[in-house]
Amino acid sequence: MPMKDIINRLGKERIGEVIRFGVVGVFATLIQYLVYWLLVHWLNPSLSMTIGYAVSFVFNFLASTHYTFRVKANVRHGAGFALSHGVNYLLQMILLNFFLWVGFSKQLAPIPMFCICIPVNFLLVRYFLKR
Repeated sequence: MPMKDIINRLGKERIGEVIRFGVVGVFATLIQYLVYWLLVHWLNPSLSMTIGYAVSFVFNFLASTHYTFRVKANVRHGAGFALSHGVNYLLQMILLNFFLWVGFSKQLAPIPMFCICIPVNFLLVRYFLKR
């Protein structure tokens, strides 16, 4: 199937959302990982990831509402965003600790965690912000 047909079938707006989500996600992930990487030298990995997640969450909510999905930031969207991120946070904590348990270093354990959690997070956030 030619790329033009794929784009038309998916819709240009949805493709734009995926691209914008990627841009915001890269920055949010970098913020989260940078905070984690700095703090894990002094704190345990779960606490370091929690602080990084909280810092990243604020950026991610503002960027996701205004830039990615182009919806108004309000209490309803905030609650849905928080709920989806609550699920994502739990998944991240489970996977981070799993990858640490199987032998990944503290610095590398977030990498496979992000590879699993980012696509799940997109689906959750899109559902709560666009429904």
